[in-house]
Amino acid sequence: MTTLTTTVPLGAALSTAPGGRRTGASRGLFLGLAAALVVGGGVLLVAPLAERGGDGPMLTLEGGGFVFNYRIAEATYGLVARVERTIPAGTRIVTAFDDPAGGPPIVAEQVARVGLTKLVLKSPPVEGVVAGKPYAVTVRMLSPEGAEIGRLDTSFTSNIDQSVLPKAPLTTGPGYQPPQPN
Repeated sequence: MTTLTTTVPLGAALSTAPGGRRTGASRGLFLGLAAALVVGGGVLLVAPLAERGGDGPMLTLEGGGFVFNYRIAEATYGLVARVERTIPAGTRIVTAFDDPAGGPPIVAEQVARVGLTKLVLKSPPVEGVVAGKPYAVTVRMLSPEGAEIGRLDTSFTSNIDQSVLPKAPLTTGPGYQPPQPN
């Protein structure tokens, strides 16, 4: 008996309609199932997609920098990273952002969900961003036991100072309403 196994990576388009849209037949496969066809017996078995593995880095930076929201007079860090390998359930993601104001690093922590393929991280609001100065960011992935299983070290440099932001928010509320006079 010969066994043929096909693994479909997440994001692969198997059967697409015009414009790259996935058809109904391929949606199930796209959601992370691989089919193993046993040739000779004519039996179709469905098994979970093989784990993403390898020896490469756990995280790959896709983009990031400073986000200046002039409407609410706020600056934050933003970072997007691709998760290259399967993460154990209960993995903690600890991110340390340099404090542009000069204090200790700003630390944000969250627990990763099972099947996570992309991290989108945002810092709390920061003060004192200066143009041309690099600010370090470290993302650490800690196993449920506390061992570091992945790390991403990078830095971001703004091309404008935070001084471009207004001193007070121009709008308030979820609909960006003008602030009420005091």
